[in-house]
Amino acid sequence: MEETKQNSFLETEQVGKLMQKYAVPCIISLVVAALYNIVDQIFIANADYLGSYGNAANTVVFPLTVVALAVAVMIGDGGCAFVSISLGAGKKEDAHKSIGSAILLCVASSLILTVIYLGFMEPILTFFGGKVNAETYECAKEYFLWIALGVPFYMFGQAMNPIIRSDGSPKFAMIATVSGAIVNIILDPIFIFPLRMGMTGAAIATVLGQVLTAFLSLWYLCHMKAVKLEKSSFRFHSVLMRKYLALGLTSFLAQISLVISMAAVQNMCTKYGALDAVFGTEEYAQIPLAVLGIVMKFFQIAISIAIGMAAGCIPIVGYNIGAGRRDRAKDLFTRLLTMEAAIGIVALLIVELFPRQLIGVFGAANESSYYTDFAVKSFRIYLGMMVLAMVNKGSFIYLQAMGKAVQSTLISLTREIIFGVALPIIFPIFWGLDGILYSFPAADILTFIIALFIIRSTYKELNDQSSKMQIKEGA
Repeated sequence: MEETKQNSFLETEQVGKLMQKYAVPCIISLVVAALYNIVDQIFIANADYLGSYGNAANTVVFPLTVVALAVAVMIGDGGCAFVSISLGAGKKEDAHKSIGSAILLCVASSLILTVIYLGFMEPILTFFGGKVNAETYECAKEYFLWIALGVPFYMFGQAMNPIIRSDGSPKFAMIATVSGAIVNIILDPIFIFPLRMGMTGAAIATVLGQVLTAFLSLWYLCHMKAVKLEKSSFRFHSVLMRKYLALGLTSFLAQISLVISMAAVQNMCTKYGALDAVFGTEEYAQIPLAVLGIVMKFFQIAISIAIGMAAGCIPIVGYNIGAGRRDRAKDLFTRLLTMEAAIGIVALLIVELFPRQLIGVFGAANESSYYTDFAVKSFRIYLGMMVLAMVNKGSFIYLQAMGKAVQSTLISLTREIIFGVALPIIFPIFWGLDGILYSFPAADILTFIIALFIIRSTYKELNDQSSKMQIKEGA
């Protein structure tokens, strides 16, 4: 029972304090993880010998890192939820075996993905718009080679991060991610500017940071608190794998469907950009792709805060659901939705009021006025419904933490694939490049309408369960 006692505070400590303890480190971890690619893009954009070509190349490669992240978070978030529920129910055997199998699965899948990336580099980059012009394609190949080699380290660090949180150590999970990001931030300007290593330098700086995060995560796994790994842990426990992968399926689909959506957006951007009077020229062809990549990166920072807020609550929700404390789970849900909306409002004000300052960070001074003008319009239109996007994301992840993988998966798929792919394809038929920009807020509005029904039914269920528990206690 020692493992259960280690985390019993999840059932007794004030919900607000628990959110602060778990969500803040998780937010920092995810934002820092998002900054890996964004920091590269900032320094690349401000290097006069790379500029918007390097920027566009970074945008081309970015979805491929998200594919790796998708597999990693399916293993990690699913394992986190399952371990938390297991500890709440006192099933310590399931907890340590699920972590051991998750480690093996992460290593195996990362090596397979690396082989696929290296073997099919050209068709993959072409699929994501890499051949918009020759300069962009060369930059993309150079950057992608090293990023692909770092995939095993990246995936291991990202998959183990939520599992470390489930062991009651959100601060260490944060430190592991932040340490790697600091290495990247220090090395990026050194490699790109004085050493002039270009896209190779940016990629190597990123990979070295990921290596550090992976090794810190490995060290923690050898010193866990609530769960002790044993020799028997390290097997592919198929029964447990099916359970935690089902819980992590929502995280996987949220990321992989985002990749599908990005592929649609980037291909439509290339197609309709070629029809534009300005961006149809060779000199400016890369600008729409580069700008939309920057806008999506800012959105990634905002959505990382929203995801971190919700994902940080997974151990709390899982433990209390496992312990039968639905009343605390309901309180947590209310607080979470309120905070998600507040985050969305702040992010919306930033993009609407300061778009020129934002694009200035990404080398606008070295580019034409077309670059800045299109970026300002993109920020204001593409991210116009960020408040709804935050609430939607928080709802998806909360359902996942409750063990409702099917409902969470369906609503996530609807947002990213049905709306996220169909609308960017349909809208440009009528509005050209602007149609791509309008597709994003339209998708968030339609998804929120569906999310309202899910939120309402979740509250009803938690209320019913809380009432039954109070009647039982009164008897």
